[in-house]
Amino acid sequence: MQTFPFRHLNPAGPAYRRGWVDEAVAAIEADQCRTADTHLIRLIVPALAGIDIYLKDESTHPTGSLKHRLARSLFLYALCNGHIRERTPVVEASSGSTAVSEAYFAQMIGVPFYAVMPRTTSAEKIAAIEHYGGNCHLIDDGRALYAEAGALAARLGGHYMDQFTFAERATDWRGNNNIAESIFTQLQGEPRPLPDWIVMGAGTGGTSATIGRYLRYRQYPTRLCVADVEHSAFFDCFSSQDRSHVCDRPSLIEGVGRPRCEPSFVPGVVDRMMKIPDAATIAAMNVLSRRLRRAVGGSTGTNFLALCRLASDMRKVNQTGSLVTLICDSGERYRQTYYEPAWLKARGLDPAPFEAALSSFLDTAHPLALEFEDVTNPQNLLNPEA
Repeated sequence: MQTFPFRHLNPAGPAYRRGWVDEAVAAIEADQCRTADTHLIRLIVPALAGIDIYLKDESTHPTGSLKHRLARSLFLYALCNGHIRERTPVVEASSGSTAVSEAYFAQMIGVPFYAVMPRTTSAEKIAAIEHYGGNCHLIDDGRALYAEAGALAARLGGHYMDQFTFAERATDWRGNNNIAESIFTQLQGEPRPLPDWIVMGAGTGGTSATIGRYLRYRQYPTRLCVADVEHSAFFDCFSSQDRSHVCDRPSLIEGVGRPRCEPSFVPGVVDRMMKIPDAATIAAMNVLSRRLRRAVGGSTGTNFLALCRLASDMRKVNQTGSLVTLICDSGERYRQTYYEPAWLKARGLDPAPFEAALSSFLDTAHPLALEFEDVTNPQNLLNPEA
């Protein structure tokens, strides 16, 4: 296994100065000031008149994904807690997108960055990490991701960022330009500014925790649906209320799905969870890409199919309202995987039947003819008798 010999200086030594931390925080804050908010796109679906669908396009961040927000928060959290100082190596366990964004911020403040990732991570993500000066440390067994990242940080004398533990606490869920506050600000002028549901995939669990907490803090009636994928532990942990569930097979959908219930996942703020088959995720990705006339990533397909299930449920009872989900990243990162027929065939994935069913629903508003695991948190129902 590849190791890295770099060791930073003693944090207590004279080379470390508080002024450097101040400069690093200022650089990250200045980057945020230069960055406009991401677009909230309204997807026009004539057959679903009365149900407004919005897509928060996180692919337009400088590093191309939702994880840009998380990486910024994690760096500020680590800097302000004294974990990162001048020349401190930073290590992260990632399926790719978070590592791309963290490499960007590490380069910005001048510290070395190392990403521990599964060997199956897309070549496009590896190239992006290296573009920002990061080092890619690839391992064969994704279940060893956390242990190897911690061990590498110890060998380097660096800081293990550990997004899966610290995502939910690094972001200010009360506001301060978090994604939830951004969504509601952008909806203010819309016909139905308080959405019935926000749909979010489960990766670290940090974004769903931020959204769920914000909804309660602002006393909004909006509910949170978390979409999980095959070969992930989140759904089983939620449905059984047992955090000890694990999944031995790695998720095929990068950025979402984990082999364990991550510490940042907060099930108490989740109102409903769905488990989306991988082939259905790819189908929804393809359908949405055609309607947007640009490619989206796989986790966006997971989100979009769960949103369509909610829209179908609303249509059945003649309910009007609005729904929001995220475009997590661009499909350009997955040209050699999700958009490659040979890659899909080798993994036994056939999205065609799911595509037909989803396209029929969007064209006709007839009930969505797809069944998958779906569970509601009875403790969070706003109207238990409904």
